[in-house]
Amino acid sequence: MSREDETICSRGGWAEDFTTRSSNPPLYQTTAFDLHGIEQLDAVTDHSERGYIYTRDGNPNHAAFASDVADLEHAEAGAVCASGMGACSAILLSHLRSGDHILAARVLYGRSSQLLSELERCFGIEVTFADASDIESMSAAVRDNTKLCLIESVSNPLLEVVDLPRLVEAMGEVPVVVDNTFATPCLFRPLEHGAKLVFHSASKYLNGHGDVMLGVVAGSQASVTCVRRVASLFGLNANPFECWLGSRGLRTLPLRMQRVSENAIKVAEFLAGHSAVSRVYHPSLPDHPNHELAQRLLPDGTGGMLSFELQSGEAGIRPLFRALAETIPFSPTLADTRTTISWPAGTSHKYVNVDERRSWGITDGLARLSVGIDSADDVIAELDAALRTL
Repeated sequence: MSREDETICSRGGWAEDFTTRSSNPPLYQTTAFDLHGIEQLDAVTDHSERGYIYTRDGNPNHAAFASDVADLEHAEAGAVCASGMGACSAILLSHLRSGDHILAARVLYGRSSQLLSELERCFGIEVTFADASDIESMSAAVRDNTKLCLIESVSNPLLEVVDLPRLVEAMGEVPVVVDNTFATPCLFRPLEHGAKLVFHSASKYLNGHGDVMLGVVAGSQASVTCVRRVASLFGLNANPFECWLGSRGLRTLPLRMQRVSENAIKVAEFLAGHSAVSRVYHPSLPDHPNHELAQRLLPDGTGGMLSFELQSGEAGIRPLFRALAETIPFSPTLADTRTTISWPAGTSHKYVNVDERRSWGITDGLARLSVGIDSADDVIAELDAALRTL
């Protein structure tokens, strides 16, 4: 019996079953998964049979990426979200209720601070920001209703390193949640130092190629299950292709992190001696306030991020960025394979109160450099040529 064209087209795209295995992990680009019947639906739902139903709730590409990141973080489980902010939101929404209190580092990625302020305004969650480098100050800010403590392992954009073991001890029963985006598990594993949950903007180093919007959470099975449920319910889930790209990026993560760490040290030392630069923020430099702590907690490197202050202040930012446009582009993100530059006052921390931002040290003359895997000598020569024009 011949089939109608409509049937052929609408049901097409399938190859015959085969027994050889794909050398590369397949992409499961599907909204849903077909089931043999109600019995299989019940079996998959109650976890007596391994399977998937709807991609918002789970997908093999989700599972592969989340599992690999969890292994890297030495965690029991992982969950993926549509972005780093989605991962942060899923953690907060799954662990906080109205009337709860969260303690956070005063210097966070600007949108993380903005998210906390929004939760305070809309949901009645109390928020306190404190100096994470001052453990006594953090400890003094804990209340009876404090449910979480949120920090960055290496802060954005001043590259502050938190003494996580001391902080965890000071927090007592208060779980510590760590944004580990800048360090990655190749350089630092917060869970090994007592953190409860760790999350990443996987758009950054974990993928590492500037072509993904993705977030990931890792921690205990119980905590991650709560995060995964909220991510599905609130529609914070990632899509399969982004996870597939994230998995591809992970294959070179250790090599990239070693290279960018080495390059960043060379670039930081160059900038520290340049007459057009008044200050450089990188934990490898002896004058960084967390230099000794970084050597102890991150002995394998401190990553490819650094920031520097121009002698000319804000007046030098626009000319510098114009001079670098053809070599080190202004890109409001980080952790690509190429070196890029950004302006925290106008991008990552644009929505933070100006006076507060400046009091933290994030001035209008601060530039943030994401050092890539390109030649450090080339990057230094390009920076030098641009800085000499100021």
